[in-house]
Amino acid sequence: MSNEPELFPTTGEDGQHFRRPLTPEEADRLPHVQRLLLGYFGEPPKREPWDPLSQFIYSLLSSRTRTEMTYAVVRNLRQRFGTWENLRDAPVAEIEEAIREITFPEQKALHLKVALEQITERYGSLTLDFLHRYRTDKIRAWLAQFPGMGPQTTAAVVNFSTLRRKAISVDAHHLRVSQRLGLTPRADAATTEERLMRLVPETWTAEMLDDHHQLVKKLGQTICTFEKPECRQCPLLAICPYGQREVVATEPTSPLG
Repeated sequence: MSNEPELFPTTGEDGQHFRRPLTPEEADRLPHVQRLLLGYFGEPPKREPWDPLSQFIYSLLSSRTRTEMTYAVVRNLRQRFGTWENLRDAPVAEIEEAIREITFPEQKALHLKVALEQITERYGSLTLDFLHRYRTDKIRAWLAQFPGMGPQTTAAVVNFSTLRRKAISVDAHHLRVSQRLGLTPRADAATTEERLMRLVPETWTAEMLDDHHQLVKKLGQTICTFEKPECRQCPLLAICPYGQREVVATEPTSPLG
């Protein structure tokens, strides 16, 4: 018989806290951003959700590593070890060698092995499928106990996997874009996600939040970059205070002064 982790089941949605109603202008801020990004980039590719454990492994390894590289490393782990149980039971040195192409492989190899062992110990087998029964905030709090799992990664697990819960995985790109747009004050990922979620329409599904994240991330990777953002090309320029200041600052000075 498995040892059920101490989570609280619920039949409700996501246990949203009471919040004041948004003004019509506030309520349209994220939808307006979404419309502009969809008009510029088109529909993002639809994700084929993984089971929660596979997404957990991916998310733990993905920090500060390019998406393509992380996918390649996870594919290699599947091929090399066959099962996640075999990965769990492998020596740390072997796991480190298998993930050497991502950032901080020494630290992540240890975190991964410890997390997989602890999941097995707490549940009785290596799976996270039982999380489907629990409330989103409780799932994220439980996942955050594992080494290497912060707000961005717990959001990714609950939103991108077959759990398909409402959350925004605020990576560095999403954080930068949100701050430049003035959607949220300067803050960490957890606070930024909380403030953004207040602006999310009730009608948006978990899949729509995934699409939104992909579009904002693409903008941050291609146009709203950390250095030398291409503000004149940005589809959000008309609603971006930062971009408008940058455009004015880079306008050539008239010789007639």
